[in-house]
Amino acid sequence: MPGSGAERARRDTAAAAARPVYAFSAGFFRRPWLRRLLAVAGYELRFGLPGGGDLVAVWGRGPTAWRGEAVARRRGAQLLRIEDAFLRSLHPGRSGGPPLGLLIDGEGVHYDAGRPSALERLLAGARLDDAALIARAEAGMARMRAAHLGKYAACDPAEDPPPPGYVLVADQVRGDAAIRHGGASAQTFAAMLAAARAAHPRARIVIKTHPETAAGHRAGHFTPRDRDGRTDLLTAPVSPWRLLDGAAAVYTVSSQLGFEAILAGHRPVVFGQPFYAGWGLSEDRSPPPRRGRSLTAAQLFAAAMLEAPVWYDPFRDRRADFETALEILEAEARAWRADRRGYVALGMRLWKRPQVARVFGTAGRGVRFADGADRALGRAAREGRDLLAWAGTAPDGIRDAARRQGVRCLAVEDGFLRSRGLGAALVPPLSLVADDLGIYYDPGRESRLERLIADSADLPGWARDRARRLRAQLTAAGLTKYNLGGGLPALPRDRPVILVAGQVEDDASVLRGAGAVRGNQALLEAARRAHPDACLVYKPHPDVEAGLRPGVIPAAPLAALADVVAADADPAALFGRVDAVWTLTSLLGFEALLRGVPVTCLGVPFYAGWGLTEDIGPVPARRRARPSLDALVHAALIAYPRYVDPLSGRPCPVEVAVDRLGAGIVPRPGPVNRGLSKLQGVFAGQAWIWRG
Repeated sequence: MPGSGAERARRDTAAAAARPVYAFSAGFFRRPWLRRLLAVAGYELRFGLPGGGDLVAVWGRGPTAWRGEAVARRRGAQLLRIEDAFLRSLHPGRSGGPPLGLLIDGEGVHYDAGRPSALERLLAGARLDDAALIARAEAGMARMRAAHLGKYAACDPAEDPPPPGYVLVADQVRGDAAIRHGGASAQTFAAMLAAARAAHPRARIVIKTHPETAAGHRAGHFTPRDRDGRTDLLTAPVSPWRLLDGAAAVYTVSSQLGFEAILAGHRPVVFGQPFYAGWGLSEDRSPPPRRGRSLTAAQLFAAAMLEAPVWYDPFRDRRADFETALEILEAEARAWRADRRGYVALGMRLWKRPQVARVFGTAGRGVRFADGADRALGRAAREGRDLLAWAGTAPDGIRDAARRQGVRCLAVEDGFLRSRGLGAALVPPLSLVADDLGIYYDPGRESRLERLIADSADLPGWARDRARRLRAQLTAAGLTKYNLGGGLPALPRDRPVILVAGQVEDDASVLRGAGAVRGNQALLEAARRAHPDACLVYKPHPDVEAGLRPGVIPAAPLAALADVVAADADPAALFGRVDAVWTLTSLLGFEALLRGVPVTCLGVPFYAGWGLTEDIGPVPARRRARPSLDALVHAALIAYPRYVDPLSGRPCPVEVAVDRLGAGIVPRPGPVNRGLSKLQGVFAGQAWIWRG
């Protein structure tokens, strides 16, 4: 846990072992993230003058690097050249985004073809013959493509590229050191465009503008004057992978788009001398010196993305591997892509608004709240925003009304990793879902989650591996939806033990998803008929136990049907002692599946009907897919919900949310929520007042 005694001790130990490094550019001291990244890499940034053999840090071959170079020469110090890694951030640095990784090079800098660099040495070395490393590289390439990630992640996969068959020409910003030190100049760009036109006289030419140019930070080499009847500039945030998929040929000077083109299967025409040229993967018009080894795209990726960078995990404040950095950037990109249009939120209770704004308002135009469907729809239509509506309280017909006005409507609900505390007690959720098709608890219509599950048959191996690791992380931490703890009742060992999951009887998941059996007593009766000799353990829902929602079974039938009432018991502890679970639609059934416990469903929760449960309820015929458990976990816990770190407020991967839950770091009720919760206790018998 950040700030704990153990963490401080770890930092003190790391600082004592860190190698001092001196810098003579104010940027190193003005940027806390840069100091922190250097620290996790094992360097302590210091003021003063270096001695012989000390390190002097400079930013690549940038405009201020000469200062450090001059000091290093005079003092006999060694240079350490720092640059951004190739998977950087959501936006360019000039837009305020700190990088997730650095290239720290004591030999040169990757874009300077005039002298060797540490990356070049890696590319020429034997390490790239390691089979496990190449397998990681191939998975990493596939993950970047699947997530539409490049150096800058602020692209929209829904943005259409031009019709396929074009020639793609990559622009770069003027004055970039990668051009000058890569054996090129401004004139090289004109020659590149001329060569592309000459080699493809009938093809459309698409010039991809650099993100910094599109954002207005720095000029590029191409302007609207370069347009003609078959040449155009593309400034829209199109996914680089979709753009490369449609290209017949790729031309570049030294842009990272050339590197990504190689990963996408192209053999780009390269007019400069970037790090990826000279390895047999590109058509080099100015072949770099010293290079001659033939590499595969996976070997190139392994060196550039897995071996060379120092990756940083800002949530856990520690060094990370590439896969963790990718998951972090993927979470930020997903939030930006979904939220950049902004939202109008309809009918949200006051206590829910802060967390809705926190989850869906960290990127783009934020969340605006409105009461009344007409007012909310009108504002969303006028301002080009999407509409959020809490699923359980959304007005009938709101989706159709939104569609008629050209507004995208999403139903919002709690995610499946919620909190340490009850929603009915106004404890904010750690995760939320926003569903553009239906909502997960309503089997009457397809939901986005249902579609994700149905499509998961083709889930790649790396995604299944991630889900399997997540399942192990959850079970090892003993986490469930509410994480309230509690003791474990005494249970027999001489007969089967069946856990029966009670629910809030007027919960939307019961009202929409239950079959012929709809109440807790009826569920318990059905379980007893099916298992007359078993020990039935009845677990009341925490909201019902707290007296906040309906669902209490009267004492006499409860005593007659249940052998044990596991009041205040920890479900995670119970799973290790039971042989099966019976439920209507409770999430407890999904949590049991995660731990390998057989589940019987009398209703139709999202996890029923896929061949993983025994289904007595009326499962929709459309649920024909047969996903693995890990595929179900990937859909339900990785692909569907949105998570926000309760410490930093940033979008985060599910693994960070699990770490926070395990450490007890969760969103806390604000003053309004605490006041309402106390008032709610006074009117516990009328708890329906607080629903929604």
